[in-house]
Amino acid sequence: MLAFLASLLFVLIWSTGFIVARAVMPHGSPELVLAVRLTLVTLLLGAAALHARQALPRGKRLALHLAAGAMLHGVYLTLSWWAVDHGMPAGIMALLGALQPLMVAAASVLFLREHLPARAWAGMGIAIMGVGCVLMPAIERTGAGSIALWPAVAALLSIMGMAMGTLIQRGAIAGDGIAISGAVQNAGGALVAVAAALLMGEAHWDNSAMLWLGLGWSVLGLSAAGLSLLVWLVRHQRPTRMSMLLLLVPPLAAVEAWLIFGERLGPVQLTGFALALGGVLLGRARARQRADAVAEPA
Repeated sequence: MLAFLASLLFVLIWSTGFIVARAVMPHGSPELVLAVRLTLVTLLLGAAALHARQALPRGKRLALHLAAGAMLHGVYLTLSWWAVDHGMPAGIMALLGALQPLMVAAASVLFLREHLPARAWAGMGIAIMGVGCVLMPAIERTGAGSIALWPAVAALLSIMGMAMGTLIQRGAIAGDGIAISGAVQNAGGALVAVAAALLMGEAHWDNSAMLWLGLGWSVLGLSAAGLSLLVWLVRHQRPTRMSMLLLLVPPLAAVEAWLIFGERLGPVQLTGFALALGGVLLGRARARQRADAVAEPA
């Protein structure tokens, strides 16, 4: 029950990332906003870790935490926001995000020796088709023919970064506390975002209420809560099972955009939402006897 509630809460929180990005981008340069966001999260989780007396990882574990954060927070967020800000349609960016569970699944089979039943592959395929249906109107409006090379490359690299960061969570760092793990990993992400902000040389920040509201939710909701839940789920479930949850994010984001911005939500998108949900449930299902006989590693 706890894992189910954590999964549900994670998907609901993570889906708001698309909404926040759309609301914040006109008011501040993406790299600067992310640098401020990740730095604030580092301080917040660092204070929580200090209060909980969680020891700072050292040596190889510290390096792995920084690498995981650089990939999961820095590379993924910085490159995906940069791609959208430089012409990558948000719908296509979200559809590319559906490749992340496939990358994690393939890497888990190759490197972690994880066995995936045919049901998991079938569920993933159905869910990806559902995501495509949900995003089809947005893709038709924007089209893919006008996308420049570098935003497309940045988008793909961002998805690869998230997949790599997810896989690192299951290694030697899995035993460290969530708060100290989050603090160190957000520090790794902040280093990437700060470097990107310095390289871009753009410092747009209009100090509007919308910018501060978006930043506040990004810090408290998306990073402090959402990313902590992501790390917890990866540690308590197999990486592939957790990554499948990300396939529900674009459909939920489409519903939120319909509620907040009045964007169109037609029968094709509703069908896609049902396919995505059904595919994720199928892919994450486990045989009863296997679940009873073998407990997944925490």
